[in-house]
Amino acid sequence: MNMEARVGVVVEGGQRAFNSAAAHGSIVDAGARKFLQQQHSNKQQSFTPQQHSQLGTVQQLLAGGIAGAFGKTCTAPLARITILFQVQEGFRAFWKGNLVTIAHRLPYSSVNFYAYERYKSLLQSFLGVENHRGNGAADLAVHFIGGGMAGITAASATYPLDLVRTRLAAQRNTIYYRGVCHAFHTICREEGFLGLYKGLGATLLGVGPSIAISFSVYESLRSFWESKRPNDSTVMVSLACGSLSGIASSTATFPLDLVRRRMQLEGAGGRARVYTSGLFGTFAHIIQTEGLRGMYRGILPEYYKVVPGVGIVFMTYETLKMLLPSIPASY
Repeated sequence: MNMEARVGVVVEGGQRAFNSAAAHGSIVDAGARKFLQQQHSNKQQSFTPQQHSQLGTVQQLLAGGIAGAFGKTCTAPLARITILFQVQEGFRAFWKGNLVTIAHRLPYSSVNFYAYERYKSLLQSFLGVENHRGNGAADLAVHFIGGGMAGITAASATYPLDLVRTRLAAQRNTIYYRGVCHAFHTICREEGFLGLYKGLGATLLGVGPSIAISFSVYESLRSFWESKRPNDSTVMVSLACGSLSGIASSTATFPLDLVRRRMQLEGAGGRARVYTSGLFGTFAHIIQTEGLRGMYRGILPEYYKVVPGVGIVFMTYETLKMLLPSIPASY
């Protein structure tokens, strides 16, 4: 019995299929041949440049975490300049607090990319577009909604680390918080446990649209680029598209990020409280005292950080997605 006949027997199943194969060999052979062609086609599709091998949970988290930590480390001085401009202070010791930045960015980026891939799969399944592309509106909706939900998930899960990172990075001459553990203890003692979530509302209000814009712009630009120039380096495409997506998201959500920073530092180190009327009251106070330009204080350093930073994150993530499938997956 040749290989195609054996495949036909397996597909039809059992002795009954065997008898049918003997009586109608040509039909079974045709079915088996079609089955083999489909399998060969699937294998070819799984290795196209636009698609990546499926990653296990550990690999997915590792790729996102390393990408985020690497991108943040490369742009730590520029990130610190942004914070210090936002809170109207000078800038020194640009890598001060970078360890706590990595401590926050590793889990944040891990959860962010992992949640994005999961939300994207669920949304594609819900909309019925998981097996084909080309519906621009549906793809954009999947990337935008999936990115927003991923950003909110990641920010909520790691927010206390973000707040501690901001306070440590904003310290200058007077060292009020001596480290991560001391900062956690001091904030809980002086401001209560909810002090660790000060500014969370502004963060979620900003991070949802920010990540949504970032992912949707990145995915759209990358798809367009690859359709026009399919032979270009994946690394360079990811770097360029990631940088442009970072500019778009930062421009749209920078005022919310500035308000978040101000609220996070409210009452820190025994300082007097200035913004006592909540999120919208803080917006109004800044506009009243500093004008509309005050809402974009530090936007240029933000661009200097975002252009390489977000590009590096996406470039590293896409590279690791290609390299990590060789590591045994764990689900």
